[in-house]
Amino acid sequence: MFANYLIGLREGLEASLIVGILVAYVVKAGQSSRLGAIWAGTGIAIALSLGFGALLTATSGSMSDEAEHAFAGTMSIIAVGLVTWMVFWMRRTAREMRGELHGRLDKALLSGGVALGVVALVAVLREGLETALFLWAATSASEGTVAALGGALLGIATAIGIGWAVYRGAVRLNLATFFTWTGALLIVVAAGVLAYGVRDLQEAGWLPGGQSYAFDVSSSIDENGPVGTVLGGFFHFDPITTWLQLTVWVVYLVVTLAVYLRPQRPGAAAVVSTPQSELV
Repeated sequence: MFANYLIGLREGLEASLIVGILVAYVVKAGQSSRLGAIWAGTGIAIALSLGFGALLTATSGSMSDEAEHAFAGTMSIIAVGLVTWMVFWMRRTAREMRGELHGRLDKALLSGGVALGVVALVAVLREGLETALFLWAATSASEGTVAALGGALLGIATAIGIGWAVYRGAVRLNLATFFTWTGALLIVVAAGVLAYGVRDLQEAGWLPGGQSYAFDVSSSIDENGPVGTVLGGFFHFDPITTWLQLTVWVVYLVVTLAVYLRPQRPGAAAVVSTPQSELV
């Protein structure tokens, strides 16, 4: 549940800040009458993201066991690739987020309300599709679907609250620090999702080594017990782990964290203060 809460919090906060920047900029420009276009674009993006998540669930549910394992494994690996790219991108470009959106908005204001809606749609849809895919992959790798989805919704709700507080100037948030450390935690989550994806592909017969186990602690750790729930919820720990799963998990985690946490070049780190006056 905590892993999905983290996903919902991070991705939800990105989307909330994007919408806050768009709204604040349009209000400051004296174009409040065009806010409806931004909300419409945001609503469409949310609906499309939910539809994408529902499509993933329906598609996997109608397959044979072998095809479902292959589909789940492939989508898990794609999700890990997208999230890995996203955390690196966000750490590098947090400073430019506001300026990039302002540049798009300057052009959109000249083009009319439809263009504003498109800016909001594209900006929020990217976050929404990434969130839907990674949440689906993470939830598929866990046993408690209801708890996992509840954690994600709670994270999104928290993100909306933080985004509103930031917009109203109630808090000052160091986005560089926030995205750096939540990104590191997401890499840990992604390592578990990747290992589960590998296991699914082994079950489908796409990868070898499905019967070559590094360890089997299923007799000692109950997946539904307190320890199993914590390990499975955050690390996606599998009590029966193959050598290929373990190798992929270790290599991805060590290499990715080493590259991600290495010191940035002077001037590359971003500190973003976000009271309402600085959103515009």
